[in-house]
Amino acid sequence: MKKILFLSFALVIATSCGTSNKNTNTTKPDTTEVIDPSAYASTISEGELKTMLYKFASDEFEGRNTGEKGQKMAIEYLKQKYLAMGIDTPLEEDDYFQEVYLEKKKISEAKLTVNDIAYKSFEDQIVLAISNLLETDMESIVYVGYGIDDDNYSDYKEINVKGKFVLAKAGEPKDTEGNFITSGNTNETQWTNGRESLANKKKAAEDNGATGILYMDEGLFSKYAPFFQRQIASDTESRLSLKTNDDEITMLMINEKLGKALFSSISKDSTPKEIENSINLKIENKSENVISENVVAFIKGSEKPDEIVVISAHLDHEGIKNGEIYNGADDDGSGTVAILEIAQAFKAAEKAGHGPKRSILFLHVTGEEKGLLGSRYYTDIDPIFPLENTVADLNIDMIGRVDPERTIGTRNYIYLIGSDKLSSDLHNISEEANKKYTQVELDYKFNHDNDPNRFYYRSDHYNFAKNNIPVIFYFNGTHADYHKPSDTPDKIEYDLLETRTKLVFYTAWEVANRADRIIVDKAIK
Repeated sequence: MKKILFLSFALVIATSCGTSNKNTNTTKPDTTEVIDPSAYASTISEGELKTMLYKFASDEFEGRNTGEKGQKMAIEYLKQKYLAMGIDTPLEEDDYFQEVYLEKKKISEAKLTVNDIAYKSFEDQIVLAISNLLETDMESIVYVGYGIDDDNYSDYKEINVKGKFVLAKAGEPKDTEGNFITSGNTNETQWTNGRESLANKKKAAEDNGATGILYMDEGLFSKYAPFFQRQIASDTESRLSLKTNDDEITMLMINEKLGKALFSSISKDSTPKEIENSINLKIENKSENVISENVVAFIKGSEKPDEIVVISAHLDHEGIKNGEIYNGADDDGSGTVAILEIAQAFKAAEKAGHGPKRSILFLHVTGEEKGLLGSRYYTDIDPIFPLENTVADLNIDMIGRVDPERTIGTRNYIYLIGSDKLSSDLHNISEEANKKYTQVELDYKFNHDNDPNRFYYRSDHYNFAKNNIPVIFYFNGTHADYHKPSDTPDKIEYDLLETRTKLVFYTAWEVANRADRIIVDKAIK
């Protein structure tokens, strides 16, 4: 990084006003400093961004696959950058690496019989989650209808499932007017069909003490089964997931044939009840342990150090496939180097005596491409700072290119996702910072609740948002090189990368330095 020059002018504008005291006839001056961050933002340059990205997204880093050699090189590169800038780590012993404990799983196969009839793996059932070697005989299971446990509707309310396997089906109930009972409207919810619903119903079973869940979803099963069969046939693909713990339950997705074998009226009857069946289930866990790392650096706030503003991006990419290196320059080398430049700007301010009032955590997460694993580890398992002290997460994932499908508006744009979903304050700060400093065209195309791409749920900010932490996701959209070996640094538009990086800095500056913490006025209930 370039040597930082400090300018003594254009940094502080002092304003004063007098108030008269009638009893003493004296005037008490009230001087307030208004810091102009533009000089610090000027340390962010396309030249530095380009130099760093050509290194970070080079063949040398082998595509930065989670847990592998290239990812280890990437985290060491980031550590050295922070050391050179003189930016500390929040961890002990000068350790910039938060270890993330993962499992590499080969696809497991289950031997399952119901009333002495065998049901085959990938034809009738698929193992989705298991923590250890499992063999069990059951004389009954508990049918929990849709498997929902929500404020307005619960299938667990009047039935005990502790220590038992449950059977649940996809979907959620509606009222006579066609509205979902959980929400009171027709918009899809977290319980509607799909992967999000699958995860939430598994969690509902866990939270109610179930040992395992058999989940009937004919639509998802028809999509998953061919994929799993291909992976088993190739014997080359393994899945990374967060390392399971004692609370993990076993989960099998089943088709309608098996669902009806367990309970013949499953399609039309949604009333929870215990069902007698003779079931034998045996699964072997073939996982191996993997340790990956998040990189964390930290500037302590000068006035409100316990309030944390997180700036995040994922450092991993796809690695090497079929001999080709997936460099991931835009995804997410662009976000990674942007954070380094933002960190440099905040450090320049701190050295000049204008450090942020709130603390800044620069968080480079691992395993995003494997399922938002690094950010989920941070929020769900080992938050370095309490989540209730976390003011906001500004997440940067792909900000170096132009969306070829975007035919209206200027090239000087950025897609913003999530800025108004939890906090009106954050959205307004974002708009005002952009208007004042960068004049980027803020495009909210993908921010709609009915966005079919569901980008709001597909990057690391979501693990903060689900915990009612306000977020902004900065994103340039996909392109022909997305998740391909051709996502290389020569295709990045560095002038746009610089401007977008400055936008994130200015927004973070305002969030970190305003008098009052931003308000969460749209919290998820």
